[in-house]
Amino acid sequence: MNTPDPKTTPPAEQPRKGPLSFFSGAVTAGLLAWLTFGLSQRMVVYFAVHPPHYSSPIAQNIAVSLKTLLVGLSFLATFSTGFVALGLTLVFLRSVFTGPSNDPA
Repeated sequence: MNTPDPKTTPPAEQPRKGPLSFFSGAVTAGLLAWLTFGLSQRMVVYFAVHPPHYSSPIAQNIAVSLKTLLVGLSFLATFSTGFVALGLTLVFLRSVFTGPSNDPA
């Protein structure tokens, strides 16, 4: 059996991403940003209504640290997905208003 040598055969050219791909990614990331923002708001309200009350100062410090970590991570997820949505929206707009280019990058 003749198997092609991977060193001599050129790699198959992958099709370039189009505006529809950028748009669907932007919508998906925007939806995730909206959902994580809602989750972040609910976490802030929950932790504001239910503050930790422990008799031990160490347990109180751990509870406050964990609360801060959870709220911070939820807002970090909100920022990250929102930033990705913004970037994909800009790439979508650029791909719509500029013609197809031959630039591979």
